[in-house]
Amino acid sequence: MTAPRYDWTTNEIEALLALPLLELVSKAHEIAKANTDNRGVQLAALMNIKTGGCAEDCSYCSQSAHHESLDITRTPLSRLDEVVMAAKEAKNQGTIRFCMGVAGREVTDGPEFDAVLEMVRAVRAQEMEPCLTMGMLKPHHAKALKAAGLQSYNHNIDTSPEYYGKIITTRTLEDRLETLAIVREQGIDLCTGVIIGLGESLTDRASALRVLANMNPHPESVPINALVAIEGTPLERQEDVPPLDFVRMIATARIVMPRSRIRLAAGRRRLSPEAQALCFLAGANSIFYGERLLTTDNAEPDQDRAFLRELGVQVPA
Repeated sequence: MTAPRYDWTTNEIEALLALPLLELVSKAHEIAKANTDNRGVQLAALMNIKTGGCAEDCSYCSQSAHHESLDITRTPLSRLDEVVMAAKEAKNQGTIRFCMGVAGREVTDGPEFDAVLEMVRAVRAQEMEPCLTMGMLKPHHAKALKAAGLQSYNHNIDTSPEYYGKIITTRTLEDRLETLAIVREQGIDLCTGVIIGLGESLTDRASALRVLANMNPHPESVPINALVAIEGTPLERQEDVPPLDFVRMIATARIVMPRSRIRLAAGRRRLSPEAQALCFLAGANSIFYGERLLTTDNAEPDQDRAFLRELGVQVPA
């Protein structure tokens, strides 16, 4: 087992990101073998239970109300029976974690939050791990979610402190970290990661990982996302992230957070099987499973299962 560190510097992490690729992957693989079930990959399903109309101006997001040229249909909160049906289907496909996404800046008291609490209880009743993302929240919201059985709360930091204001202006990274602290105080697992391909530098990528790696304890789940450029957003013309950049981020995240669950998340659909195999070798041990990730396409489930079996990766029956 590798003793976790909480004092990483940006320079140290940037040096890891810049290592020769095979050396970096080898280091990460050894740490993964010592600290994780190296043959197992957790499958997580993601359902958008409320779409569009978000007051935040995140430059990458199709659900922002600031990007009016998008042909995104706003939808109200899903019905409880729809969520239960989707959770049961995901469980039948071997998914362990069921994540629910609510578009919006922050949690507010009222019927919608009460309905979400009921959804959390219903997913827990399916003997699945309920995960939720619905923006910033207050301590009493986190307490209620914990009582309902929430396993994990997703709240990505997105990018580095230095680059954050170039991507989002309606909130700060400190707002994000405050919510994560509130969630942690209630004993809910943290699911928080980064997005690459926003135009950031290598130093920015290292700085973002530093923020996560210096949390004590480390986040239980760290999604590594690559931008999926969506027409109508300010980043619609961004070039695709080179596949090996994805591998480098996965490997470095594994080294600096040896026991976290490193999730190969958005952008995975554009990776070749060989690039995905390198990500697993480098320490990724979870994927989002299903045809959609909020408003973007994901890999086909049958193809995923066949591919993971070909690699010899343990997949639930």
